[in-house]
Amino acid sequence: MDIASRIRAHFAESAELKLAAAEAMAPQIARAAALMTDCLLADGKLLACGNGGSASDAQHFAAEMVGRFERERPELPAISLTTDTSILTAIANDYDFGQVFAKQVRALGRAGDVLLAISTSGNSGNMTAAVSAAHEREMRVVALTGKGGGRIGELLSPADVHLCVPHSSTARIQEVHILTIHCLCDAVDASLLGDES
Repeated sequence: MDIASRIRAHFAESAELKLAAAEAMAPQIARAAALMTDCLLADGKLLACGNGGSASDAQHFAAEMVGRFERERPELPAISLTTDTSILTAIANDYDFGQVFAKQVRALGRAGDVLLAISTSGNSGNMTAAVSAAHEREMRVVALTGKGGGRIGELLSPADVHLCVPHSSTARIQEVHILTIHCLCDAVDASLLGDES
């Protein structure tokens, strides 16, 4: 197979997964957006975390909330827990890398806030610790996972929302994750500002 054919195959697989995931995930994405909107309307905030590419997705989500997505609107309170290198390295060095997000959730999270926990496998130790810390703080969790949801899926309560991409490839899961984040941003804006034709 030549490289151009490989590239076309990636595009085709990604497109097919997105269409299949839309059917499976749309109602839960709408539920997650409603949870986030209710949190913001109650003067709460959104915290987001993840590792590697998922860390970038957490930053992307916070940037869209604080800045804007596609429409002008007031800034929305969202914090990515993946960006402060002093906090991350101090916690990893003084305690354990498994606590880098949980300690931030306990420091910044309050009852009624929402944690967006992003993990393609659902099995990262520092992510499961973050979910547990969010529950300690009486926060709700929106978990963005794949591969069946892993340990994070097992930790979620009925009040949480599990957005699990129905696939096993990390690359394909990440591609649906970013689309899901854009859907969340758009749905929050539409809920707060009204539908825009």
